[in-house]
Amino acid sequence: MAKLSGASYVLLLLLVIASGCKGQDQNNGTDMTALQKHVSFFDRDKDGVIYPIETFQGFRAIGCSIPLSTVSAPLIHAFLSPKTNNGSIPAIKLPIIVANIAKGKHGSDSGAYDTDGKFVPEKFEEIFQKHAHAHPDALTSDELKEMLKANQQPGDLPGSFASRTEWEILFSLVKDKDGLLQKETLRSVFDGSLFYKLEAENKSPK
Repeated sequence: MAKLSGASYVLLLLLVIASGCKGQDQNNGTDMTALQKHVSFFDRDKDGVIYPIETFQGFRAIGCSIPLSTVSAPLIHAFLSPKTNNGSIPAIKLPIIVANIAKGKHGSDSGAYDTDGKFVPEKFEEIFQKHAHAHPDALTSDELKEMLKANQQPGDLPGSFASRTEWEILFSLVKDKDGLLQKETLRSVFDGSLFYKLEAENKSPK
């Protein structure tokens, strides 16, 4: 797996940091959607609300530098906090709410998360059924570009740009030694386990 570096962190994670409502057991996987599980890594104290300091800590846990983590956290929260606070002006602490993370979704995506943030296995499998031509369980760079073009919705420039940026950065970060995005690696992105793997790798002796 490639080493995470630079502004890639910011772009990759812009749409994956959020939290659940206080008072609910957001750490109980049975009560969380797949998208909430995906972002719960950054809820460091598991209270259901992610603050910039927790995002900073999450960045550091997966190997980000201090300067990058410092800059990234407020940018991400400025972007997502209003969306997950029902469009209202959020508190000065810029909380991001995991129960409302689906409100940060954009168009022209794969559809592997539905509008409620639930994982859609059929859509996930469809990625490989339609676009994995060279290898049944992996995508090449060209196949990824094919998928992005197929998912692009007419007139959706913001969604298309966000989707292309996320996928291309993801590909560059987690492609294997043969330059392939493996199916199981991608699954770990959707279920959130990738972040824990990166944290473990960062803690392991070099």
